[in-house]
Amino acid sequence: MALAKRIGAKVTVLTVLPPFRTLTTDTQMIEDTPAQYETRMQEHADRTLGAVAAAAQGAGVECETVQVEHEYPYQTIIATAGSKGCNLIVMASHGRHGISAIVLGGETIKALTHCKIPVLVHR
Repeated sequence: MALAKRIGAKVTVLTVLPPFRTLTTDTQMIEDTPAQYETRMQEHADRTLGAVAAAAQGAGVECETVQVEHEYPYQTIIATAGSKGCNLIVMASHGRHGISAIVLGGETIKALTHCKIPVLVHR
């Protein structure tokens, strides 16, 4: 938000929710029914997007929130940035997928590799 405020930018905040799968290693998904999973993920997205929107409002930054369900977050990040006319993608340096998460983050690495829009990695 500080960067957006400093340069007068609008922020588009995206959360990508993985679809429910019956075959998974995600213990929470295994324990949920599809309806429970959908409710839990929607509540998580609402909390996350709400917190960021509140921070943007507090900083005086225009903010749009977007929620998408997709198997591959990096593809959704790139597609959303393109469709919203974003000229910079800002991502965290941590991820939650495999050994590549140790270096930067699985989705961050994929976005850096596949995206033509500049990506700023924040640690």
